[in-house]
Amino acid sequence: MKTIDLRAARSTDAGKVGGILSEFIDHTDWMPRVHTRAEDVGFAGDLIEKDWVTVAQDANEVTGFIACDGETVQALYVTAAARQQGVGTALLNHAQNHRDALTLWTFQANVEAKAFYAAHGFVVVEETDGARNDEGLPDLRLEWKRETV
Repeated sequence: MKTIDLRAARSTDAGKVGGILSEFIDHTDWMPRVHTRAEDVGFAGDLIEKDWVTVAQDANEVTGFIACDGETVQALYVTAAARQQGVGTALLNHAQNHRDALTLWTFQANVEAKAFYAAHGFVVVEETDGARNDEGLPDLRLEWKRETV
């Protein structure tokens, strides 16, 4: 198993981070595009400026990222080429190792994400009809809490 290097994102990573987000939207049939690719890069830049983003890289190429505002995971995405290689797990484990609890939202249609988060100890605590998100898609709020011994 190869080593996945994690580091704090730099402002120069905004294009790649935004590109990873755009790639997911572009290749997900059920996901509507409600923001331009330029807005995705701007969003990524905002997350990085707030110091919320950790990136995974392989040979100096950013392959995924997680953005955490305290205990809230704002985003976790991995390039299509790097999926199923432990990148998402490394990013999520990094966040879990530095917090006692995490919460996040994912879309009900995102079967892969639901399975991924369940495998990492997240449980569904709320379901909505999507009226409160930009995409208008039904979503789920998930929580993870560190087990106490």
